Amino acid sequence: MNAASSSSSETIEPGFALFETAIGTCALAWGPRGLVGVQLPEENGEAATRARMRRRFADLSEAEPPESARHAIAAIQGLLNGESDDLSGIVLDMSAVSEFHQRIYAIARRIPPGQTRTYGEIAAELGDKGLSRAVGQAMGHNPFAPVVPCHRVLAAGNKPG
Repeated sequence: MNAASSSSSETIEPGFALFETAIGTCALAWGPRGLVGVQLPEENGEAATRARMRRRFADLSEAEPPESARHAIAAIQGLLNGESDDLSGIVLDMSAVSEFHQRIYAIARRIPPGQTRTYGEIAAELGDKGLSRAVGQAMGHNPFAPVVPCHRVLAAGNKPG
């Protein structure tokens, strides 16, 4: 699901896979149009992460990831291992996400590594500072962390939300 592999002729069957990272077992789910979700590690380990994916994506089976998903896995592993990668080349299928949240996530994806923005700054970019709370809620429901870098979006006073 990156720019290099999205143009390949690979036929993508939807599925999900678990993978190891520096912070524990993560997972991602994909479909023909990109990643449909990413799961950070659950507190109780691999079995809990797998169970969460089965609840989130009940219609998907655990499968060997296609090449495009393997590229996304490698990029996420690198990021969680401390490499400076913004993951912006990973294609996301946001068809199950509201248009409003899609707009918020697009803004968040443009925040460069090492920089942050506040909920209020994103709300202002959306055209209404009063949307700060809605931005925070969208970040709290981010189905693509860390590909959509909610960790770069802070509450007022540059505090974690």
